[in-house]
Amino acid sequence: MRACLLIEGQEGVTWDDWVRLAALVERHGFEGLFRSDHYTAIVRPQAGALDAWATLAGLAAITERIRLGTLVSPATFRHPSLLARMAVTVDHISRGRVDVGMGSGWYEREHVEHGFPFLDSKRRFELFAEQVEIVVRSWTEQAFDHDGEAYELRDQTALPQPFRKPHPPLVLGGTVKPRFAALAARYADEVNTLGAPNDELRERKERLDDACVAAERDPATLGFSVMTACFVGSDEADVLERIGRFVAIRGEGDPATLVAERADRWLVGTVDEVAGRIQELRELGVTRVFLQHLNHTDDEMVELIGAELLPLLV
Repeated sequence: MRACLLIEGQEGVTWDDWVRLAALVERHGFEGLFRSDHYTAIVRPQAGALDAWATLAGLAAITERIRLGTLVSPATFRHPSLLARMAVTVDHISRGRVDVGMGSGWYEREHVEHGFPFLDSKRRFELFAEQVEIVVRSWTEQAFDHDGEAYELRDQTALPQPFRKPHPPLVLGGTVKPRFAALAARYADEVNTLGAPNDELRERKERLDDACVAAERDPATLGFSVMTACFVGSDEADVLERIGRFVAIRGEGDPATLVAERADRWLVGTVDEVAGRIQELRELGVTRVFLQHLNHTDDEMVELIGAELLPLLV
């Protein structure tokens, strides 16, 4: 099972934090370091948020092995031609180590604060679908035209072409409704979805498989990944202490109650317990897990995962 660390960059993660985390991830055997793409805090009332793609460009220059990417860049933030160019820039700096995560956007408060248009869910999805088409065509075609509801392009030729051929892996994030599944079957290399009970994950995978068959695509060629909060400890007390630190950051909640409420969708427990849960995900067809590290200052947990959990996932 491939495993990456996911950091919520909008929660006050500084550049020094990113440099430290990247070194930890490279040293401890993770496949990659990914970050959210938000400008407004979600857990904390207020916190600093460095730009996601500028951060990835900097990390690409100081890392050698790990993959880098966003989970996910909202369609409402950037023009698709801009996103395509930014991604190719990081692709070249990293020599092909970037994954491009795209989604429709969901965080209304963030849009209101920054003046991004927050459309209804139907129009956000339509914008997202149009962006996906433009981004992929920008990477793979020359001198193409596009006439859509939101964008009009004439004789578009985006140079340089991607370093990675045919283009950086495209990861689409969502809850896998039918129209999303059809879009993913046409364009995506991987679908990323939030942690959920096993029955729900099984249904999402089945919808993706059905969409691939309808598109005459082998379902095995479309990766299926899960992003979920991860709290790993050496024993139960260690796990609860880690969750307690997160609760303190959030300013509310009880650790034991939080575990009980989220146990069917989070990765919470000792190393062996979390390894067992990830094995369940593997059996559901999950090909990669993104371990959402909600307390980015807890380097000891990153080291524990690298030393003891990752070897069990081979």
